[in-house]
Amino acid sequence: MNEPININEASFEKAVLQSPVPVLVDFWAPWCGPCKMIGPLLDEIAKESEGRYRITKVNVDDDPALMQRFNVRAVPTLLFFNGGRLREQLVGGAPKKTILEKLAILAASSA
Repeated sequence: MNEPININEASFEKAVLQSPVPVLVDFWAPWCGPCKMIGPLLDEIAKESEGRYRITKVNVDDDPALMQRFNVRAVPTLLFFNGGRLREQLVGGAPKKTILEKLAILAASSA
């Protein structure tokens, strides 16, 4: 779990909804400028996670069904799941501190 996991509709259930730890799902696209800016932050967060949470990525060009399922209208959109349920959402770029705070709250609530 030391790097973001690329997921799709087929792997979403197991990787996100059945995860024993909180999960951040990054909806992104290769042509998206802000996605390129937030990508390295998510890589850092994944490396520092020490198993407390999981970082996943969905390429909206490859998997538009998941984008529709969660009503994602812009990229990047970060969805935060815990216990198989959507708990938080951030649209657009966000500072590392904000992302870490949301993950810490979820991790604490699942402990």
